[in-house]
Amino acid sequence: MRNYAIVTAAYWGFTLTDGALRMLVLLHFFRLGYSPFTLAFLFLLYEAAGIGANLIGGWLATRFGIARMLAVGLATQILGFLMLSAMAPDWSEALSVAWAVGAQGICGVAKDLTKTASKSAIKLTAGEASGQLFRWVAWFTGSKNAMKGFGFFLGGVLLETLGFHGALWAMAAALGLVLAGVVLALPPLMGKAKASKSIKEFFGKSRGVNLLAAARVVLFGARDVWFVVGLPVFLYAQGWTFPMVGGFLALWTIGYGLVQAAAPALVKRSADGLATEVPAARLWSLLLALVPAALALALVAEVARPDLVVTLGLGVFGFAFAVNSSVHSYLVLAYAGSAKAAEDVGFYYAANAAGRFGGILLSGLLYGWGGIFACLAGSALMLAACWLITLALPVTRG
Repeated sequence: MRNYAIVTAAYWGFTLTDGALRMLVLLHFFRLGYSPFTLAFLFLLYEAAGIGANLIGGWLATRFGIARMLAVGLATQILGFLMLSAMAPDWSEALSVAWAVGAQGICGVAKDLTKTASKSAIKLTAGEASGQLFRWVAWFTGSKNAMKGFGFFLGGVLLETLGFHGALWAMAAALGLVLAGVVLALPPLMGKAKASKSIKEFFGKSRGVNLLAAARVVLFGARDVWFVVGLPVFLYAQGWTFPMVGGFLALWTIGYGLVQAAAPALVKRSADGLATEVPAARLWSLLLALVPAALALALVAEVARPDLVVTLGLGVFGFAFAVNSSVHSYLVLAYAGSAKAAEDVGFYYAANAAGRFGGILLSGLLYGWGGIFACLAGSALMLAACWLITLALPVTRG
């Protein structure tokens, strides 16, 4: 319990600054006049770097210990903040974009090293009891996303009060305190085990982990295809102010996190941890796929103001998405082996990063092509694919 609490608190601190960074970059560069596609491009390396960081991070956490990789992730995030703060107003647009993309790439590596180490620590500390594992995963994931929501709001406040550079320096200093706490409080060899010695062994995951990874790609692509770039730009075009957009996204993310934390109460538990949880993943995936499809139809039918349709629909989407995400996060740990849980988790979250990468890219492209309707249609198609994949999930740990 002590180590779980320390890891959770450290990840809260990291997630708070990571959410603030997202809003800082988005609003700062939008204010400078960058197009929706350029805004999407700023985050592409952030997500692409996370694919490799998760894969190698899981192996490194197994080889050198979870606590050490958590510290490396925090230190890397500080480096990214300092690099981004070095940008000067008199730089050309090309240089500014290239520098911001590079700094975002470093922060993407940091986020996924930290996430892989933290999620692996839950498997290590919760043990094999499925009830406790589900509760601990749900609380960790939900509280993390609530902190991310606060981070969105914090990013807007810091940008307004301290400016772009001052906000980055303040966050780097705060994260330095978190890093010191991790180094002093956690045993450095926690989670250290015998890592895979070959590519074949490393990618020799169970069928459950492989299928969940595939489902995760389209699940998170379906969220980010309209949430990351399309939604903020759409709301601003509808007459919303920056504080209104940032505040709404913050409240949505906080509510999303609270639902994630409460997911174990919404899913019937089974003795083996899979018999009822896997059917629940299938049901919630199907329900989620219907939401963006219904929203797209409502926009075409012009049943109400477009911004009201989208924001109210996003509440329904967020509830179903939160339950889906929480069930998936539990299932990957249920399928994962204990000895190399960090490798399995890293592989799974590499798929998560790949989905976000594709979703962000498509968000800029589809919004530029067909507005928020095209983003919603793309989301519905991805979620239909997610549901089809979950139909093949095994109900045993074979």
